[in-house]
Amino acid sequence: MFLKQMQVGNMAVFAYLLGDTSTGEALVIDPAANIDGIIAQADQNKVKIQYIVNTHGHVDHVAGNLDMKNKTGAKIIIHESDAEMLTSTPAMILKMFGAKQSPTADRTVGDGDIISVGGISLKVLHTPGHSPGSMSLYTEGYVFTGDTLFVGGVGRTDLPGGSSQVMARSIQQKLCTLPDDTTVMPGHNYGGAPTSTIGREKTSNPFLR
Repeated sequence: MFLKQMQVGNMAVFAYLLGDTSTGEALVIDPAANIDGIIAQADQNKVKIQYIVNTHGHVDHVAGNLDMKNKTGAKIIIHESDAEMLTSTPAMILKMFGAKQSPTADRTVGDGDIISVGGISLKVLHTPGHSPGSMSLYTEGYVFTGDTLFVGGVGRTDLPGGSSQVMARSIQQKLCTLPDDTTVMPGHNYGGAPTSTIGREKTSNPFLR
């Protein structure tokens, strides 16, 4: 598996490019900005982006969906509970973020579903709390946590549809039960390092203790 973490846009969002170089297929998680740069990384590694996977529907994570879809033909995948957000961001918010409204989802998923590209399989873990349809994506050795779990912190819960109680339950039941050596790949570069592990977060993250 080819994996590239890229900080994009003005909100320190992490986009992730995952590719199977043996089949030439790839997917991108949360292409918020720098679409040409993400595509260039795919080209350099001789993979074509087949899917855009959004960990949730907030504008800072989906702002690049339209350009990525137009330039690659990739299909958009999001949790069913956040699908409506893709096309309902108010014009004022789009202007504030310099974003374009996302197209509708090509596929919606739920807890336990599998997203596959080439030989890569990502298991959907529904982790609401930051938003109703927030999801984390697990493949052996890695979990992409979006705005649910950061390095040393957690996502905010004061936005519409957020809940600190739901967030705590999601983290304890869906993320803390993963193997301790699972690498945490967060949705923003807000911590002291770009990645962590589940074991490290369980012992050092003040929100998990």
